[in-house]
Amino acid sequence: MTEASATKSDLPVRTLSAVVMIALAGAALWLGGAVWAAFVALIAAGVLVEWSRLALGFAKGPVAIFLWHLGGLAYVGLACFTLLVLRSPFFGPLPVLVILGTVVAIDVWAYFFGRRFGGAKIAPAISPSKTWSGLVGAMLGAALVLYFTRGHDWRWALAGPPVAIVAQAGDFFESWMKRRAGVKDSGRLIPGHGGLFDRVDGLLAVLAAVGLVMFAGGFLR
Repeated sequence: MTEASATKSDLPVRTLSAVVMIALAGAALWLGGAVWAAFVALIAAGVLVEWSRLALGFAKGPVAIFLWHLGGLAYVGLACFTLLVLRSPFFGPLPVLVILGTVVAIDVWAYFFGRRFGGAKIAPAISPSKTWSGLVGAMLGAALVLYFTRGHDWRWALAGPPVAIVAQAGDFFESWMKRRAGVKDSGRLIPGHGGLFDRVDGLLAVLAAVGLVMFAGGFLR
């Protein structure tokens, strides 16, 4: 079976998995409270398990293993804590929806710009499919989503390119971990999609960055 035919045959499974993931995440986000907290905790636990497996594939020695696990706890923990804060009753579901929509736009626009314009690769040794044209598309997509969802404020649109860079950096980071561990996917939990870490790599980076900005700005004091 060729790669194209294999991708086509996987399309129904991938589509169904995506619908289920969106439905579960949407329901938990809408309900908020303990339901949202439990959902975020489950996702965090799954990502940390996959992080641990990847790290154990290349980390050598107890000190390196400990540091990688500690780094995973800090990275994933900060991202998930940010999700919980942003979905508190004070903020409601809108901030999380904006971030999710922005990250989805980054992935979609990067994919279509990369396919349409091609060109030079950003880091072919880490992620052979990522191109500079795709990054430009990601920046544009993020800027448009932030502009139209934040009151047509051009200052929010200016945040689009940095957010796109952070999301793509998260993607590259996970790809680098997988290459060092010698695996294609972080896991097999999601049919047709791989692991949880595969699905939220860019989102984790954006949430962690947002969390750091919130702490630096004193929003959580």
